[in-house]
Amino acid sequence: MEKSVFESFNEGKLRLKGSEKDFAEIAWSKHPVFEGVELKHIITAKDTGGAFSYHLVRIAPDKSIGNHIHETQLETHEVIAGRGECINDGARIAYEPGVISIMGAKVPHEVNAGSEGLYLFAKFFPALC
Repeated sequence: MEKSVFESFNEGKLRLKGSEKDFAEIAWSKHPVFEGVELKHIITAKDTGGAFSYHLVRIAPDKSIGNHIHETQLETHEVIAGRGECINDGARIAYEPGVISIMGAKVPHEVNAGSEGLYLFAKFFPALC
């Protein structure tokens, strides 16, 4: 049976010159604030000197990353699987596989998963953590 796109990402690899990191070996961690949201920290500030960080984000069905801002980070979302919406600076953006969204620093935004949940590849510049 063919893997779903999310399964392929979840079992993916980060390949850098001279190193490789298996995503399957990285534990999911609960978001410290938003219930039903989990993060897999693929590459973090300690790996990039604070320049950027990459994270897989899993939002349970009908759960949300509530309205918030990042004071210094530009954030991007690449929708891997599921459906939902992002409210980006007041504009509603439908989230479905293949959609990319960008939130600048100090821009209020939230992400709401639909009934099947939502899976994102989130990137932060400079690093979130």
